[in-house]
Amino acid sequence: MLYDIEDEKNDFESSEKELNQVHFRKKAIICGSIVLVCVIVMLISIGVSLKMKNDDGTTNHATKANKTNHLATYEGEHMQIQKHDLEKIKTKFVPKQNPNAQQEITNIYYSDEKVAYLTFDDGPSKNITPQVLDILKKENVPATFFVLGSRVELNPDLLKREYEEGHYVANHGYSHQYSQIYQTKEAVLEEYNKCENSIRNALNNQTYQTYLFRFPGGSSGGRYDAVKAEAKKLLSSNGVNYTNWNCLTGDAEGKTSPEELMGCLQETMQGDGSLIILMHDASDKSYTAETLPTVISYLREQGYTFKNFYGIF
Repeated sequence: MLYDIEDEKNDFESSEKELNQVHFRKKAIICGSIVLVCVIVMLISIGVSLKMKNDDGTTNHATKANKTNHLATYEGEHMQIQKHDLEKIKTKFVPKQNPNAQQEITNIYYSDEKVAYLTFDDGPSKNITPQVLDILKKENVPATFFVLGSRVELNPDLLKREYEEGHYVANHGYSHQYSQIYQTKEAVLEEYNKCENSIRNALNNQTYQTYLFRFPGGSSGGRYDAVKAEAKKLLSSNGVNYTNWNCLTGDAEGKTSPEELMGCLQETMQGDGSLIILMHDASDKSYTAETLPTVISYLREQGYTFKNFYGIF
C-alpha cells in the first residue's frame, strides 16, 4: 500500500480534534469540581452560623458565657447558695444576745412540746461531718454543732458549710483535754474564747459570737465539779450560756451498731417532751452518720419537729 500524504493530513487533523475534545472535557470537570467545592463550603459556613444562633438572635458564645458565669456563682459541690446571697445569709444566721437565754434553755427540759434539738459535739471532722451535713440537708433538718476550736482550725471550710446551711454553730472549747480545761474557772473561759476566735477566723467575721457553750463531759459532776460550778458563774458574767442534754444515742460510750444507738435513744427519751439529743461528728463516729437517717425518721414517726438554737439567740 502506497503512503498517501492526504491520509496523514486527515489523520493528524482528526487526532487534533480528539485531543482538543479531551482537553475541553478535563477543563469542564475541573471547573465543575471547583464550583461544587465552593458550594459545599458555603453551605457548611451557613450551617455553622445558624447553629451558633439562639432563638433570640444571640450566639452560643454568649450562652456559654452565661453558663460559665452561672456556675461561677456556686461554691463547689455542696454549696447551693449563690455568692450574691451570702450577705443575706450572714445577716440571717447571726446569733443575738438574749438576756433570758439561760432560762429559755432550761425550759426546754421541762417542755411537753415534741421538739428535737439534734446536737453534734467534737467536730468538724473531714470524713464524718460532710456525711452528717448531707443527711441533714436531704432531710431538711436543722441542727446545732458544738465545735472544738482545734478542729475548726483544721477544717474551716466545714465550719463555714455548717453555718451557711443554716445550722447553729456553738462552742465546745478548744482542746477537749479535761486536765487543761478544768485547771481553773479562768481556764474554762480561756478555752471558750480561744474557740470563739477559731470560729470567727473560719467565718471571716471578727464580731461573730456563739453565746452558747457545752462543757466537755457535761456542766456538773466528776472530779472537776467545783471548777465547773465556778466557771458557769464566770461564763454567765461574760454573757455566755450553756446547755447539756437529756437524750443521747451513746455513740461516745462504746455503742457502735445502729441497733445499740437506737436502743439508747429510745431508752433515754422516755418521759421527756422536748429533747436535746447528744451525738458526735468526730472522725471515729462513722456509725453516727450511718444511724442518723433512722434517728430522724423515728423521731418524725413519734411526732417530733426539729429546731436548733436560733430560736433562742
